[in-house]
Amino acid sequence: NLDLRRRSYVSEEKSLELRVSVDVGYRRHSVAMGLSSGEVLEEFEIDQRIEGFEEFFSRIEKHRKKEYCAVAVAMEGYNGYARPLDSMVRQRGYRLYNLNNLKFARFKEIFPAAAKSDRIDARKGLELFQLSDHLPLAKEVLQEVKGTPRENEVLKRLTRRRRRLVDEQIRVISNLQTDLQAVCPGLLEITKNAGNQWFLNFLLSADTLPQLARLRPATLLKVPAVGRKYARLIEDWQKRAHFSEEVEWVSEMIQEDAQRCLDLDEKIKALRAKIKEVAKDSKIVKVLLSIPGFGTICTAELAGEIGTLERFSKEGSLALYIGMSTLDNSSGKYQGSKQPKHVNTRAKAAMMVALDRHRKFVPESQRYYEKKRSEGKKHNQAIRALGRHLCRIIYKLLKEEREYEIRLEKGNTKGKVSPRSLIKTQIRKAKISTKGTNNKIYQQST
Repeated sequence: NLDLRRRSYVSEEKSLELRVSVDVGYRRHSVAMGLSSGEVLEEFEIDQRIEGFEEFFSRIEKHRKKEYCAVAVAMEGYNGYARPLDSMVRQRGYRLYNLNNLKFARFKEIFPAAAKSDRIDARKGLELFQLSDHLPLAKEVLQEVKGTPRENEVLKRLTRRRRRLVDEQIRVISNLQTDLQAVCPGLLEITKNAGNQWFLNFLLSADTLPQLARLRPATLLKVPAVGRKYARLIEDWQKRAHFSEEVEWVSEMIQEDAQRCLDLDEKIKALRAKIKEVAKDSKIVKVLLSIPGFGTICTAELAGEIGTLERFSKEGSLALYIGMSTLDNSSGKYQGSKQPKHVNTRAKAAMMVALDRHRKFVPESQRYYEKKRSEGKKHNQAIRALGRHLCRIIYKLLKEEREYEIRLEKGNTKGKVSPRSLIKTQIRKAKISTKGTNNKIYQQST
């Protein structure tokens, strides 16, 4: 009996865990520490600086050495305020959990506290830790953060930076077009896109906009990217050039926007080169690039946002994360669905672009897309339906670490065909029939 008691005591000691709940704030974080047995050890606050982090880890180590147990940290926060504390937690080998903000709010509604404060929220995080041992639903609120390969972390930062620059460029070009339309209406007619480099260089080739109407043909040909074709268009505009009174003070603003567009274009090109270089080391990028229609930027964005496949227990979780799946929203005779709220919008946007190109490369995907359109689905709905099928394949490919391949149709005995050997022009010319289409749109090796 004494031996049994000792064994049970040892097993309890091994299962003992030091649990830390952090309510992340902008400048200060509220921390609550406790044991898996239910005992609350201490509560305190730390600053978002190195001194606060050192205090945080020193207190954890003090209790860890005293109790001789593993450490698990749960953090509630968003908008990047948890950085760099989250990465420091993982570097020390602690298990890191993310508190799902939406589900955590529902938990606090079901089990309300007497008041609302950061300290109380940190204590609620400890309560969730306790419930997760007994209640399966509580486990969904606490999502363990898995380690991500370094190359995917770099891709995440690079692609997000590129997306911000692209959005800024679109915004600047939109403002530029609006100002040009107000100051000299006919000038925009010589180009289909105000973001063209030759047009931006032309806007900057004189000190003011009115001087553009007096540039000689020889001067026009010296402007970068302006050849004889564009020079003739400019000469035709010069004959009927007209400027409003606002040009006197708006001219400088327009030229500043034009210069900003050129600068952004150079930065975006440099980022694209970096992304292409880093993507060579990513296993996820390698697999996704084997899928016809998936380009470097889209695959890099997906690899950066997905991080690691260990985050997803099944393919349905991956489809939900990148916005290719919907949730049931039915009641009684009503059958419907709704969009999930926990979707990575960046990954969804990249997936939508890649899928639209993918269907133009693979006839089976194009037939499935047209089938959905014939059922009354809109373009985006048909693309998402196609993406739902492709998510199953992507999950399987990433699990088995193998590339996408296409098998020839029945009756063709020439063997397998590499997706990169497909010729886009031949696919476009091929006659696509929507009758008798099988719902199974992909033919792949198992």
